[in-house]
Amino acid sequence: MTERPVSDERRPANDGRRVAARNRAAVIAAAREIYAENGLDAPLSAIARRAGVGQGVLYRHFPDRAAVATAVLDENVRQIEQAAQAPDADIARILGVLTWHQTESAAFISMLHADGAAGGPGVPAYAAALSERVERALRAHLPPGHRLAAAKEDLMIAVAMVSGAVTGPTRESRERRAMAAWRLLGVEVGPVRPLGG
Repeated sequence: MTERPVSDERRPANDGRRVAARNRAAVIAAAREIYAENGLDAPLSAIARRAGVGQGVLYRHFPDRAAVATAVLDENVRQIEQAAQAPDADIARILGVLTWHQTESAAFISMLHADGAAGGPGVPAYAAALSERVERALRAHLPPGHRLAAAKEDLMIAVAMVSGAVTGPTRESRERRAMAAWRLLGVEVGPVRPLGG
């Protein structure tokens, strides 16, 4: 008996691209959660488990730890850059968005910590590059004579100091500590909320 070719109508659709996109999104969402809880040193195997995919799938989308971290943290940095591009942008409002991200993510804090801000040895290149983008967005709105403009490194040292203060079991307690740190530094910060929030 001769088999007849299956018509296009009966042929199952190739969901490969859709599944790949879904897997990539699941990995990023899982990495965001894991990094927010544990920082950038969290094992990639934990991210794959949380995403419900094998490590091979994770590595198919992200060849290394830096690629995963960059995909997750890039959105945080992009929101700060967008806040800086808003028509009514000023340093206090941008610091409000920055502080919101600091209270939300241990990974974001890791990226902005003093060593990352200074770009010292042992700092991953992706962390230094993302930190530099944050610094450029902030510096563009730093008025002359502002207390964070006294010396070139003051701005990111202050950001790192606040990052070090952002601890606590709840977002509210972390925000309270962040605002206390900014107050102790004598820096005015706008509403602590995400971009558009």
